[in-house]
Amino acid sequence: MTETSMDRTVEDAETLQQAITEAKAALVYFSGPDCNVCKVLRPKLMELAQTRYPEMERIYVNVAAQPALGVAHSVFAVPTVLVFLEGREFARKSRAFSPAELMEDIARPWALMMDA
Repeated sequence: MTETSMDRTVEDAETLQQAITEAKAALVYFSGPDCNVCKVLRPKLMELAQTRYPEMERIYVNVAAQPALGVAHSVFAVPTVLVFLEGREFARKSRAFSPAELMEDIARPWALMMDA
């Protein structure tokens, strides 16, 4: 597992599953080194997630290096972002999407979850 200031890289299924189930909320960014869109989108999305939802776990998965992790989560295109709330997949965005739109999709359930 490699840490950055905005997210951490997960390289095995056990660590990924543990992060998803232990976190109240987790954003998992599936990408690869050859994806130019991914390189531009990742920092913007992670910064926005960190600003709007600082308690949310932010995880990066390199599907080129760990293809089984992508397959296990039905990720066949990059970038793909999965948001898990209380261990369950809540949102899935793939290819061209707006980070702001994803953050808005999370807003109401996040507020309800954090008030509970």
